[in-house]
Amino acid sequence: GYGPELPVVQDLARAFERSHLGTAIIFEWDKTVKAVERVKAGAAHIAVTGEADPELRAVPIAWDGIAVVVNFANPIREMTTPQVKALFMGQMTRWSDIDGADANVEIIHRTPDYNLTPGFETSLGIAGKLAAAARPARSDQKALSQVSGKDAAVTYISLTAALKAQEDGIPIRVVTIDKVEPGAPTVENGRYTLRRPVLFLTAPQPDPLTEAFVSFARSPEGMRLIRSTYVPYTEPAGSATTQKIQPTPPQGGADTPS
Repeated sequence: GYGPELPVVQDLARAFERSHLGTAIIFEWDKTVKAVERVKAGAAHIAVTGEADPELRAVPIAWDGIAVVVNFANPIREMTTPQVKALFMGQMTRWSDIDGADANVEIIHRTPDYNLTPGFETSLGIAGKLAAAARPARSDQKALSQVSGKDAAVTYISLTAALKAQEDGIPIRVVTIDKVEPGAPTVENGRYTLRRPVLFLTAPQPDPLTEAFVSFARSPEGMRLIRSTYVPYTEPAGSATTQKIQPTPPQGGADTPS
């Protein structure tokens, strides 16, 4: 695959291998990997992505909350969804437009081929409309570093990474959106709307080993491992295992139990 999910999926794979002796899970994790097409062709068993495909079974394993992050010196503490849209589309260029400092907004963009970016766009309903980026930050760590060093900067990163950075004393602030505090409970129940799904895409009728790995990811042990980075996906009451949830358009990913 290609995206920030790799460490979590590796943790799931290692734990699964320990409980299924003789099993090996092989990863192809590169931006050139066309994961969904490889699963369709039978060349891979699982694509790790954020967008469902009508020809494959989509199993949600987690939600990734997406935080809007500003420098701690910025007086902005909360924004509305329309303000976030206008900010990142380049329609709002000064912080004073939302009761902030009289300074130009400096957006730290993210790479468009990183799963977080299409998820952010889709959660805001602005797919393909983000302002052009000259030098985007490829990782959450680089985005945090730039925002922490620039008073007028703003970016978006995975919520877990943002909250940890804030707790560790890095001079950033996670912005409240529509008066909803960002956190695992509000991401899980959907009140915090800036979130993207993490999906496992498999063949409609996967082989037993693939099905076992998918089930492990959704087990209590799997959810414990997922919780280190994401919000584990839990089924709404009375729902089926495979959910039709609002996806984000990613560049895909694949990991292959063999």
